[in-house]
Amino acid sequence: MTQAALVTGARRGIGKAIALALARAGFDIAAVDLEASDELRAVTGEITKLGRKAVALACDISKLDQHDPLLDQAAAVGPLTTLINNAGVSVMSRGDLLDVTPESYDRCQSVNTRGTFFLTKTFARRLLETPSSGHRSIVNITSANALGVSINRGEYCVSKAAASMVSKLFAVRLSNDGIGVYEIQPGFIETDMTAPSRERYDRLIEDGLIVIKRFGQPEEVARITVTLATGMLPYTTGQVIQADAGLLTVRY
Repeated sequence: MTQAALVTGARRGIGKAIALALARAGFDIAAVDLEASDELRAVTGEITKLGRKAVALACDISKLDQHDPLLDQAAAVGPLTTLINNAGVSVMSRGDLLDVTPESYDRCQSVNTRGTFFLTKTFARRLLETPSSGHRSIVNITSANALGVSINRGEYCVSKAAASMVSKLFAVRLSNDGIGVYEIQPGFIETDMTAPSRERYDRLIEDGLIVIKRFGQPEEVARITVTLATGMLPYTTGQVIQADAGLLTVRY
């Protein structure tokens, strides 16, 4: 069975690594980002060099009316079997929890939670219209902040905690339809999003905040994603994989 995946937030970082890793695993890829760009087209160029079909698509997942057209366009690579919800935004500015603005809160909710929920719903409905005996999956990339508290970006934490529940809800709803739904909670991964706080995190890591004393790489999250998307964890659904080097492990 030919497999095809839609990967949101695929222009760089974790999303790019996932798109390339899935392509190496035999998936055709619809690579999605907020806007069309040379960076996104470069990703699809790399995928086609691997011998897989690829299309670069622009979509603001917070705009629900863009979801159906996105999935229609993504079908150019073939019937989709996999959705990787990786697109997300951070806070507009870090600071005191008591200074969080409604604008920053709503932005995190609109993209990280609401957009993810409704894109997943629309994708799932389409999967159910075309039954298949092959493995089909939805993988949500959330954050260690779905559980771990970071009071200088509280609105982000709230949105990721809600996104984590989205994963559980759809896992239960779709489990008997042969669709596995999973969640990956990355910790400190070396990306453009974490770069502004790299010096602070490096100190915390050296002081023992995590067990494996280094930043993770996008490619490591991508390997986990491929494992889930290819059905290599049979008889499972709703599992949360904490790719966080022990950040959330209770120690005393």
